[in-house]
Amino acid sequence: MKKRTNICFLLFLFSSIGFSQNLTLNGIVTGEETVENIHVINRSQKKYTTTNEKGYFKIEALKNDTIVFTSVQYKPYTHIVTSKNILDKELNVALEINVNELPEAVIGFTLTGDLNKDILNSDAKRPINFYDVGIPGYTGKKMRKSERLLAEAGEFKPSMLLGVLAGGIPLNPILNGISGRTKELKKRVALEDNTIFMNALKNRLSEAFFKENELKKELRADFFYFCAEDKNFETRCAISDLEALKFMKEKYLVYKENLESKE
Repeated sequence: MKKRTNICFLLFLFSSIGFSQNLTLNGIVTGEETVENIHVINRSQKKYTTTNEKGYFKIEALKNDTIVFTSVQYKPYTHIVTSKNILDKELNVALEINVNELPEAVIGFTLTGDLNKDILNSDAKRPINFYDVGIPGYTGKKMRKSERLLAEAGEFKPSMLLGVLAGGIPLNPILNGISGRTKELKKRVALEDNTIFMNALKNRLSEAFFKENELKKELRADFFYFCAEDKNFETRCAISDLEALKFMKEKYLVYKENLESKE
């Protein structure tokens, strides 16, 4: 019995050591378009690489590290390194195409400037929606997959335990709260929100900022993630573009100092 206990302890010890040491993950990115030169950034350890022409990459990571995939042609994707990733030494992701939809041009109809007349004279037909057939439907913002999962998980509150005993409260919110799933989903949603905000800022201000603040192109994505990790990032940058540029300048000086210290 003592020998068996010692073996179990050693197995636990070895597995714990394995999860606490950096491992090189071999990964592949798949998608509908080219998968070459996709940015793969370990935000937790400030490590960075890109995919080759077949989508392959290698990056060092620990369990629970945040790996972000970004490119022009695909939507940003955030992945939290799991125990399975560490055991398999693999990280494979499928990216979703980033489609920019443009409105169709209207031909053969002259606008008068009077909105009511233009609508009446137009040959365009309004698409049928759920109101036309008397079916209630959702008209709010379309949720991302992680947001839907969080909504389905429910919000756990200690007061729910009394409701369960009375038979009037579903178990899902409680089970997800106890297991930590709700907490992980909240973390994933927050990371995605942060990445979306960061990419919007990058697309809007990148060109103007780097005209005045020189930085190699291959480091610019990493710089924006460096900015996004600051706890005041969204608060400061949401005030105005001028305040965002001021914040970015402050972070730029720190980022350059870090680069010089590494060199």
